[in-house]
Amino acid sequence: MSILLEVCVDSPKGLLAAVAGGADRIELCAALAIGGLTPSPGLMALAARQPCPSRAMIRPRVGSFVYELREVDVMLGDIDAVRTAGLAGVVIGANHPNGELDMSVLRRLAGQAAGLEIALHRAIDLTPDPLAALDLAIELGCHTVLTSGGKLTAAEGAEMIAALQVRAAGRIEILAGSGVRANNVAALIAATGVTAVHGSCGAPVIDPEPRAAEFGFALSGARDTDQSEVARLKAAIT
Repeated sequence: MSILLEVCVDSPKGLLAAVAGGADRIELCAALAIGGLTPSPGLMALAARQPCPSRAMIRPRVGSFVYELREVDVMLGDIDAVRTAGLAGVVIGANHPNGELDMSVLRRLAGQAAGLEIALHRAIDLTPDPLAALDLAIELGCHTVLTSGGKLTAAEGAEMIAALQVRAAGRIEILAGSGVRANNVAALIAATGVTAVHGSCGAPVIDPEPRAAEFGFALSGARDTDQSEVARLKAAIT
């Protein structure tokens, strides 16, 4: 059984490291330390020149996935930028305050992304009924659902991920993510039956300007995608 490896990245260096390490697909973001935001046009252009496909995160701000109309308008414009850049697809999600998927917003986003691959991100993990939400994602025309099974990590949510994989019945890709590493991915695949996994493959980085964090320009404990970590994860699933 062939297992697809998607790696999430948020920098030029991380993108190139993921490709060199053997990623099959890229989730392109900015600011992974806060869950990932929409990447810049320049990073999209770099990703479009790589040999593996990239899908861009469409998320205009930090915080919940409950969006106002003005934010949705920004997201629609960002989807247009993804299309212009020539990327393979987009990663979207929207919830109501009660956690249910906001299908009115999602239909607008999916309509704007017509012809691109569409992944529903971990907005599904906030829903009260992930199995019902999966049916809505299929109805929406999504190609992929990224999920940790409603838990903080995929290992903790393995039971629900397995149930989603059964419910999907080949109609949509279930992509297991959050806390996926070389030392636990084999057990996760065995427990869930998924054929696609998602990881950040990050390692600590040292900023060449030590005062950057002091001035608030960098995060303490920053991490970036590491080629050797990508290669280790890839080796663990092949």
